[in-house]
Amino acid sequence: MAIEIERKFLVTGDGWRAAAHAVVPMAQGYINDQAAMDEGRQNASVRVRIAGDEAFLNLKSRELGHTRQEFDYLIPVNDARALLALCVGGLLDKRRHLVCHGDHLWEVDEFLGDNAGLVVAEVELGSADETFLRPDWLGAEATDCPRYYNLALASRPYSQWSEAERAGPEA
Repeated sequence: MAIEIERKFLVTGDGWRAAAHAVVPMAQGYINDQAAMDEGRQNASVRVRIAGDEAFLNLKSRELGHTRQEFDYLIPVNDARALLALCVGGLLDKRRHLVCHGDHLWEVDEFLGDNAGLVVAEVELGSADETFLRPDWLGAEATDCPRYYNLALASRPYSQWSEAERAGPEA
């Protein structure tokens, strides 16, 4: 079984930009929607992603928090384009900036389109209690806040959030 242990944070400022060593444009969508997950009709999200010149089909279990089952499969880009047309909700466009900090690779996602203005950073860990050096551009942790999950952003983008919701994960 594939397990992903990941922590997600809001990003404050632009201090991470100078440290980014690569940028990957991404387009992604979901075959299912947040409502199906919330209502318990589905136990995993099904995502289609084009990342640069590669494409992936991904299944991720619905648990909240830093540890979830995840299965990722490389698929032909033309198949991914066809699958994106079948997705429900909106498609997500973002730029993923890769930033090394300490012993970890951080993925800083700068969202575009209806999610423009939202920037989050994720770090994958080897264990739930693994420590990491916290970059000074990290803001509040959003790991346990479902509205920051990409599946939720496809159904209810950042542009539709209230001012209080935009203030952080505690809202």
